[in-house]
Amino acid sequence: MKKVLAILTASILAAHFAGAQPLNNTRVDGYRGIWFTLGQESSYGYKYSGGFGTYTMKHIPLAIYSPETDKTFFVYGGTTDKGDRHLLCMAGCFDHKTGLLQKPTVVFDKESVNDPHDNPSLQIDKDGYLWVFVSGRSKKRLGHIYKSDKPFDITSFHHIKSWEMTYPQPIYDPKRGFFLNFTQYTGVRRLYWSTSKDGTEWSEIKNLANIITPGDTKSGHYEITGYDPVTGKIVVTFNRHKNGDCDTRTNIYYLESSDWGKTWKTASGKKVETPVTTLDSPALILDAQSKGQNVYIKDVNFDSKGRAVVLFVTSYGHKPGPKYGPRQWSVARWTGKEWEFHDITTSTHNYDSGSIWVEDGEWTVIAPTGKGPQLWQTGGEVEMWKSYDKGATWTKIKELTEDSRYNMGYCRRPLHAADGFYCFWSDGNPERLTQSHLYFCDREGNVFIMPYNFQDEWARPIPLAEAGKEFAVYNKK
Repeated sequence: MKKVLAILTASILAAHFAGAQPLNNTRVDGYRGIWFTLGQESSYGYKYSGGFGTYTMKHIPLAIYSPETDKTFFVYGGTTDKGDRHLLCMAGCFDHKTGLLQKPTVVFDKESVNDPHDNPSLQIDKDGYLWVFVSGRSKKRLGHIYKSDKPFDITSFHHIKSWEMTYPQPIYDPKRGFFLNFTQYTGVRRLYWSTSKDGTEWSEIKNLANIITPGDTKSGHYEITGYDPVTGKIVVTFNRHKNGDCDTRTNIYYLESSDWGKTWKTASGKKVETPVTTLDSPALILDAQSKGQNVYIKDVNFDSKGRAVVLFVTSYGHKPGPKYGPRQWSVARWTGKEWEFHDITTSTHNYDSGSIWVEDGEWTVIAPTGKGPQLWQTGGEVEMWKSYDKGATWTKIKELTEDSRYNMGYCRRPLHAADGFYCFWSDGNPERLTQSHLYFCDREGNVFIMPYNFQDEWARPIPLAEAGKEFAVYNKK
């Protein structure tokens, strides 16, 4: 199966790019997500695969609500409608006043690349300009920064900078400018940051973590970052890859900075020198390695006091299937004195991925925790979980999708999420190449499908409840 898919994809892409021009700043007649497989196949399918328009959780943020315009701007990994896997880094917009979606724009055409590790992330500056950070892949595919030509406008972008940058996680503060967390393959995967007042000139990069234990020859880390504009605090949570192997990711480390990266501290205020190099660093908040567990960090958010809340999944191996379960969803909360850990639920795959909202005593997790039609593979049915006691106990209050044709995955939280566009994700069959649709839901969990095809500048999203009539029964078995 893997060889056939690779040959098919290569032939399609070769034909597509014979004399083709890049599609940068081209408007696209619909929201079409990218399908992907890593290609590591086992008896329970690929290590991860399916609709990956909102992949990875390490591209942060993908969407931002703008109160000035009452619109949510978002980016995603798109593709053409030619049955291929040609990655287009896309920008879209939802108007909360009208309830309409704008025709999306290709910010950057990845041309021969079909890998959504190169998906974009987004920021908006104090003047309303949209900044799109396109991920690269080591030195063989550089990352790029693009800026919109007009404030609060997705119709055209221009190039700002190209450099080695993977998994971009840009933060913006109106007074300080940009703070960018990202990865470079110097270790195998090492964490870095850089700052910029204007997005054009960037500071020298600095290394955040480089843990190598006796017997290791390489380091490796994945990070999830957050920013609390009230306290001005940057938070970085990261795991550790034993000897640089991302299939051995384990532990959770936590650092925060209130002075734009000049100093880093633990949650209790103890100063930590960077890069972090020791396994038992004071930054360690969860020792999963001693239990033989893998750790997959999904999201980080803040309570009303600016204290961090971390959403993560643990398992007992990187391969899919029941042998390496349970895939335990949990939350870590800093109380002001200590870290508390509480379980939420379980799901069937390491790469089932969702987000956490922390609002006024009500915590919400939206994630594909329900069993999907392609069991034991990436994603599932999307469910909403609530906690009213700071994460101590959780209740499933709603199944957002059910009886779906394909698995749903990578449910993402917009920055400053507003009621009408509260979370968005994509679908796809993890077993084979299919079309991938994009979805979003409102705060109550009502789900809408982004039209795969439309001609006008604005289009109305399709309520999932009406999909049988308006969606050609695409999403029903």
